[in-house]
Amino acid sequence: TAGMTFLDVVEAARHLPEVEVSKSYGTPSIKVRDKMLARMKEDGETLVLRTDFVSRQILTQADPEAFYFTDHYRDYPLVLVRLGAVQRAAMPDLLERAWRELAPKSLVAKFDTKK
Repeated sequence: TAGMTFLDVVEAARHLPEVEVSKSYGTPSIKVRDKMLARMKEDGETLVLRTDFVSRQILTQADPEAFYFTDHYRDYPLVLVRLGAVQRAAMPDLLERAWRELAPKSLVAKFDTKK
């Protein structure tokens, strides 16, 4: 099903080590060791999600209803996610990918040995 809230996003990130709910730019965010995985935009309906440029290209082409970016974000490895349109099943994987980019290698290795 489509449609999520920030609390659903937090729940989807809960299995990742050392993830914490915090604030970024005055909005709720999810971080690992002080690095932002995702944060709510000021509109309360859009999630700013860490990604890489190739994945962003794939996401925005595959599901432009849910994933997009603006000129402001063009040069940053971030994608904008319409929480009302994104498939719930996609979020855990998207968050894990963001976490893998930002978490220390030792933490990622420890996580992978437990899988």
